Amino acid sequence: MTVGQVLAESQVTEVFQELDRDLVGLAPVKTRIRDIAALLVIDRLRLNLGLQAQTPSLHMSFTGNPGTGKTTVAMRMAQILHRLGYVRKGHLVAVTRDDLVGQYIGHTAPKTREVLKKAMGGVLFIDEAYYLYRPENERDYGQESIEILLQVMENQRDDLVVILAGYKDRMDTFFQSNPGMSSRIAHHLDFPDYAPDELLEIGSRMLAGLNYRFGDGAQAAFERYLALRVAQPHFANARSVRNALDRARLRQASRLFAQPDKVLSAEELCTIEAGDILASRVFGQAQVRS
Repeated sequence: MTVGQVLAESQVTEVFQELDRDLVGLAPVKTRIRDIAALLVIDRLRLNLGLQAQTPSLHMSFTGNPGTGKTTVAMRMAQILHRLGYVRKGHLVAVTRDDLVGQYIGHTAPKTREVLKKAMGGVLFIDEAYYLYRPENERDYGQESIEILLQVMENQRDDLVVILAGYKDRMDTFFQSNPGMSSRIAHHLDFPDYAPDELLEIGSRMLAGLNYRFGDGAQAAFERYLALRVAQPHFANARSVRNALDRARLRQASRLFAQPDKVLSAEELCTIEAGDILASRVFGQAQVRS
């Protein structure tokens, strides 16, 4: 069997195509995902020839700011692992601290084990994983959840892949404080912020997916909006782009709603005008600061 035959049989190439279609940019991340897939394909070929191959550790750490595609990549990773035979189901279970840690004695272990039960055969994605560890609170039960996770990550790594995600600096501190967890993470992927042109492309794709388009001057207005919004606090990359477009659609709807007697054309219903963007308070805040 050849590499090409394995790829064709598993249909992994389709997942790569979906990843490119769903996510703008992220070239280093996509390259690393392909490298991991290549390792799994070669391991499969080795096994077919009777060559000894220990199941590789596939637990991962995804670091980066909000809205950089970490959850989407985790979903595609689950599909790749399933299609190559490394997990039974290929589903993704996404959780946070609240899903794993209880508030009183005896509550954490059942919660953590229930989540692990749901995730078996697939991928467990723990967002903001560093909140599991709170050394400043001696009555915190996060450490109990970590110990259970460590045991399962080691003993059942052939049936579950764990992906820890969060801000890079906080994840680095978390791993320094939990060497057992750090030693079980084989792959560290850093998700960069999107460049301005990538954010604009993301916005255009989002609009197209909803059967909307930018009208005359609206794209230029949105470029100006992005340049201002990126410099403000709490910018969340693609998530903030989606929120901005949702508000623009709201303004468009209000504008059209104010014309009750007019027969609206399909073009009017699908067009975001420059004014729908420029009405954002982001422009007003910029003028105040200047």
